[in-house]
Amino acid sequence: MRTRLPSPSSLVRPLVSRLRAYVPGEQPRIRGLIKLNTNENPFPPSPKVLRAVRAAVDGRLRLYPNPTAEPLRGKLAALHRCRPENLIVGNGSDELLALATRAFVEPAGAERSGGQARATAQFFSPSYTLYPVLAEIAGARSNAVALAADFGLPSLAELRAGPWDFRAALTFITTPNAPSGRGYATAELEEICRAQRGVVVLDEAYVDFAGENAMALALRYPHVIVARTFSKAYSLCFQRVGYFVGHADLIAALQKIRDSYNVNGLGQVAALATLADLPYYRRGFQRIIATRQRLARGLADLGFAVTPSQTNFIFARPPKFPAEVWLEKLRERKILVRWFARPETRDFLRITIGTDGQAGALLRAARAIIAED
Repeated sequence: MRTRLPSPSSLVRPLVSRLRAYVPGEQPRIRGLIKLNTNENPFPPSPKVLRAVRAAVDGRLRLYPNPTAEPLRGKLAALHRCRPENLIVGNGSDELLALATRAFVEPAGAERSGGQARATAQFFSPSYTLYPVLAEIAGARSNAVALAADFGLPSLAELRAGPWDFRAALTFITTPNAPSGRGYATAELEEICRAQRGVVVLDEAYVDFAGENAMALALRYPHVIVARTFSKAYSLCFQRVGYFVGHADLIAALQKIRDSYNVNGLGQVAALATLADLPYYRRGFQRIIATRQRLARGLADLGFAVTPSQTNFIFARPPKFPAEVWLEKLRERKILVRWFARPETRDFLRITIGTDGQAGALLRAARAIIAED
């Protein structure tokens, strides 16, 4: 008698079957497309970085890379004036956000001391939509707390009066915020960090386009971690390299559970070469900031409500048509921007800062759309 085999779907954990996966931005292959939807740097990596990567495509490809990215951690430690023990490098900062959820948050129902807080991952809304997915994968509770109407941080008094959990095992704060682009003062962040009892991750993916950063908090407070990436500002999305800076004990815990050889060798080479040519990138940051200012003024002149941005994108509420309609009208003109359907963001478009030429094309398209009957 033939044994009846189980259906594949029955073998999947119920938690995973119910999971709503993170949805990344589109990566279409359309000739002539102006792609302003995933916050990629419009400028290529430094020529020195490209030469370093090409030179590394040799017999080393058959070998495993440095397992802890030790040379890269050393250079980053010098940059941030800390020790290599304060750093872990990941396959993009997303891997490290996932590791933090695994390391610091208990699954709901399996809490040790500390009760429900030990099983809570907390974040503001709107912010990076990966956070609730990571919490759900871990079987943890999510505590999403609304930002102010202008996407600013609530005051400490407002947090104390609301559902914010100061004992949450893990708190993510995207700073500057995504998708709004709103920047936060280090003093505001420090006030929240000092009040938290669990781990706080300050996710600074876009900080190179901002007026200030909170790296000092990771070196001042033992429960604070700062996340950085080489993707957004340093044109290395393709290589996937990110890192955490924090107390050595927290970093050691993350090192225990990361995958072996988690950062590919070419990515390590590219990141090291990037750190050796920072002036090239800083000139690019200034170009992007200047284009951001021009685009924000141009959109405001056309009737867009533009949120002040400290990132390489703009979050704006368009006039005349709903944002979802604008998304399609721009797509018809081969301009791709990002729209999020959630209630707190559905009235806005998120627009990556491209080149001056791309910004000009977007403004011309916007004028044409507004002129439509």
